[in-house]
Formats: sequence, C-alpha cells, structure tokens
Amino acid sequence: MIIKIGHYSFTFKKSTALAYCCLLPLLIALGMWQLERSEEKKVFLERQEQGQTSAEVIQLSSAIDGDVDALRYKKVQAVGHYDQAHQFLIDNQISGGKAGYFVLTPFVLEGEATAVLVNRGWVPLNKIRSVLPDIPFKSQQAQIRGRINHFPAVGIKLAGAEIPTKGWPSVLQVVDSQVLAKKLGYPLFPFQIELDKDLPDGFGREWQTTTIMLPEQHTAYAVQWFALAFTLTILFIGYSFKRNDD
Repeated sequence: MIIKIGHYSFTFKKSTALAYCCLLPLLIALGMWQLERSEEKKVFLERQEQGQTSAEVIQLSSAIDGDVDALRYKKVQAVGHYDQAHQFLIDNQISGGKAGYFVLTPFVLEGEATAVLVNRGWVPLNKIRSVLPDIPFKSQQAQIRGRINHFPAVGIKLAGAEIPTKGWPSVLQVVDSQVLAKKLGYPLFPFQIELDKDLPDGFGREWQTTTIMLPEQHTAYAVQWFALAFTLTILFIGYSFKRNDD
C-alpha cells in the first residue's frame, strides 16, 4: 500500500506493517506493566515501613481482617495458650549455611476456637534425618508478641509439598493454613506470628525483611520499553517514508 503526500510517499509492506503492529502494543503493554509494578512496590514499601516503625501493637482476635498484605510486619500480641501436643516443622530452611526446620506451634486464642501459627524459630537438622529435633517448652505462655508475616516461601513448589506427615511433630515443605487447620481440627489465621526474640520458648530467631526490586527500578524498565516502542516507530516511519523522484 502506498500513500502519497506531495513529493513524498509512505510505502507499507504487509510483513513490515504486521511486525510493527504486533510489536508496538507488546512494548507499550510491557511498559505499562512495569509502571503498575512500580506502584505496587511503593504501596508494599510504605506498608512495610509503617509496620516496622509504628508503635501500635495489634491485639489479635478473630475479628481482625485476614488481609496478610495489609497486616504484614505489624506488631501483634495475643492471649491464649500453645497447643503443645501438635507442632509442625517446615523442612529445608537454611540458616547460617546449615539446613534445618522452622518450628510452627499453634497458639489458641483465649475464649475463641481460632488459633494462629507461631514461628518459634529455626532448629538444626539432626545428623540422622529420621530423628526429628527436640522442640520443648520451658513454660506455659499465656501471652505472646511478635510480628505478622507470610509463611516461609519456596522457589519451586512440588506436588504434595503442603501435605504434612502423619504423627507429631508433623513435617511439611510448604505451609497451607487450610490444610493444617483440617489436620488440627480448628481454624487458623492465614499468616504466622514470628515470635519476639525476647520471649522464652523460642529458637534461632533472625527474622528478615523481604528484599524486593525498588519502584525506581521498575520505572527505569518502563522507560526502556517505551523508548524501544518510540525507536521502533521511528524506524518504521523511516523505512516506509521516501521522497518521490521528479
């Protein structure tokens, strides 16, 4: 197809026009996606900072909204008792270059049938893997405090990784609060409490804050995608734009 404008003409070849029409929306969509990710990261970092710097301590109850992202890193306290007979060990957790488990113990809220899983910290793997570590209690805590967080994540989730082993303590790879609630026989909150370092009945507790790509990096990637879209448009016009011979 040829469009003439004065002494110039635009010649559009089907293959070139098709490639341009396919690539341009893709590049623009990638740029917009990076801008959306930038905004999401801004919100996440604001919540993270608020949770870490705020002096407010949430009193945990079943009335609290289970929005984990909104509650993440916020300080929390709860009154109740540990279900010492039923504990979970999250396998394949590394600390200081050594393999071990995170110890998750249900904490049943006082006057309620709901419980929250308390991460009491990291324990090393025994030399004989079939022998599970000792995870005792020194006292019967009536009140705990810590911070709210997601359950430990894994890079690749294998089929059946969320299924706990029979018996107690029960070993699993990935935490699914609904699956564990079914095994326990009572409901669980969809998040964990990372036990405060100053409280007893805990193990290695070097709680980390999630490191993410900064919003500025996403914005920079968006600029790159938009720049590619602009460059593609210039090349397409330059390739199609020609001066007519007299």
